[in-house]
Amino acid sequence: MPAGMVAAVALALYRKYRPATFAEVVGQEHVTEPLRVALTAKRVNHAYLFSGPRGCGKTSSARILARSLNCEQGPTPDPCGVCDSCIALAPEGPGSVDVVELDAASHGGVDDARELRDRAFYAPASSRYRVFIIDEAHMVTTQGFNALLKIVEEPPEHLVFIFATTEPEKVLPTIRSRTHHYPFRLIPPSPMRELLERNVADEGATVAPAVFPLVIRAGGGSARDTQSLLDQLLAGAGPEGVTYERAVALLGVTDVALIDDMVDGLAANDATTVYGTVDRLVEAGHDPRRFASDLLDRLRDLVLLRAVPEAGTRGLVTAPGDELDRMIAQAQHLGPATLTRYAEIVHTGLVDMRGATAPRLLLELLCARMLLPGAVPTDAAADSAVLQRLERIERRVTVGGGGVAEPVYERPSQAPAEAGAAAGQQRTAERPEEPRPAEPTRPAEQQRPPEQQRPPERRAESAAEQRPAATPEPSTPAVTTPAAAATGEPAGQGSVDAAGVRRLWSELLAEVRKVSRSTEAMLTNASVQSVEGNTVTVGHTAAPLARRLAESRNVDAIAKALENVFGGSWQVRCVHADNSGPGAAAAPKPAKSEPPTYQRPAQPAQPARQPPPREPEPPVPSGPPVSSVPPTKPVRADEPPPPEPPDEEDYYSGDGPEPDPPPNPEADMVKLLTDKLGARPLDR
Repeated sequence: MPAGMVAAVALALYRKYRPATFAEVVGQEHVTEPLRVALTAKRVNHAYLFSGPRGCGKTSSARILARSLNCEQGPTPDPCGVCDSCIALAPEGPGSVDVVELDAASHGGVDDARELRDRAFYAPASSRYRVFIIDEAHMVTTQGFNALLKIVEEPPEHLVFIFATTEPEKVLPTIRSRTHHYPFRLIPPSPMRELLERNVADEGATVAPAVFPLVIRAGGGSARDTQSLLDQLLAGAGPEGVTYERAVALLGVTDVALIDDMVDGLAANDATTVYGTVDRLVEAGHDPRRFASDLLDRLRDLVLLRAVPEAGTRGLVTAPGDELDRMIAQAQHLGPATLTRYAEIVHTGLVDMRGATAPRLLLELLCARMLLPGAVPTDAAADSAVLQRLERIERRVTVGGGGVAEPVYERPSQAPAEAGAAAGQQRTAERPEEPRPAEPTRPAEQQRPPEQQRPPERRAESAAEQRPAATPEPSTPAVTTPAAAATGEPAGQGSVDAAGVRRLWSELLAEVRKVSRSTEAMLTNASVQSVEGNTVTVGHTAAPLARRLAESRNVDAIAKALENVFGGSWQVRCVHADNSGPGAAAAPKPAKSEPPTYQRPAQPAQPARQPPPREPEPPVPSGPPVSSVPPTKPVRADEPPPPEPPDEEDYYSGDGPEPDPPPNPEADMVKLLTDKLGARPLDR
């Protein structure tokens, strides 16, 4: 090369192979076809809005539209390519004075908009239309859009505006409403691969087939980004062309061998292989977050292959033939629930790894969660973890032979408190309540002097006042079909009772959380009071929260959750209650059939046990009472005090004849009457 000469800079692939007609635009047929029809019918609008992701062909299509409008044979969907306008507006052409392309990122102010407005009134120099292409239109300020509003609304006949933007929602609504809006999309993998293979063939280069999926995935559906990556690989290729190893090292993607080792290790539940793969990728300098992203892509492909075996031939999964066969084998070895659970764990971990200072540690924790299907999962991973364990049991049964029955998953047993309540309800339903013997007259009442005895009516009123409120009747246990008993699901709406709702309270809260987190938070300390038909009564200990729960949106959220868990349609009532928690309203215990055994309290400071409800006592017959207390003898100062008598209720609640009370000094008897019966001694 002679001195002073500089080698010409080669055009980038995305510039060299820029489309010149609508027929050459790849992957945007939903936009190019309507535009071609409109140009054929000579229906030209004064303003267009092209929106979509970067590098998908918005600006190229705007230039093609300007070329089609100003062609000597136009407006036409297929420019001739030989007239002066077509040559000037070709991808490698010098441009035309009648087609102005403005970058709003640097010229979006009000002064730039006013200058453009003043230039727009001039007639075109040599073309049919003056076309203004405003790229990155969302960067135009509000004042700038207001300056253009009048001319965009009522432009001259020779003027056409084309706005291109990646964020159409930021364009002034008054401007957007006066345009024809055409949304562009990302290019699918199949058309993108055809475009790359055509460019490689035109360049006369050699590229390994396994490289194309890597480049397409790294490009993210953008034609410009994908062609730039391919251009970079072609620039650094050796005599053998672009190899897979060179592409992996240059693009920073994970080697497919590491992905295969990780999937195989997870399928075999081999922790050595799994953690060894993590160590190898870190030693090779790979980014753990990028590895997790590539692993999630592989799990996505396996899920599709498991659900649609012909996904490879239908274009749903793009991979070389040998790799596709290996992926099909992996998908068959892992069940759909297992793959779904792995994908959910990796997806959640990718969010946690964003900006993490120790990404390797988080990646190893992800592997630990995937290796422990028996661990208690959370949120969306709960159902998939249960299904994964069921799949493993079914595989063991299949391998062991056909003589083993198909396993059926059963829900965990009830909590101890709920199980006890249910058992109490069953015993109450099976065994009728035994008649309670009439309560004998208390000897303590007979021991009083006549002047200290209360009238019979007063005693009856006092007993009625002290008697607690009636205990609600126990709920009828739900009747469950054999299929429901095997699966743990309720048989239907008519068989659901309050205990059944309490047993599935956690699942009900999870369904409410999907609709409203605030409603789920208020239900945390609520309880199921009763279930009558399709009406569920929910109580809350706090009156303000009970009123909040009674609002229509909260009641609708609870009813929707009940429908998702139990099926059918439900009505919900929210009231103020004293109990709390889903298991607070347990069934009452049945009446005792055996006489209780008296036990002396460990500490005298403890309050006395409340007696069970009983019928009002019969009136005491008139006349002087017969005292059953033998005469007392004087108490000496050096004599120890007698033992405290047992509780009257426990002492006399047994069957058979009443035993004589132990002899007590007069002072102890007064103390007993004061503490137990609430009587006050009379002043003598």
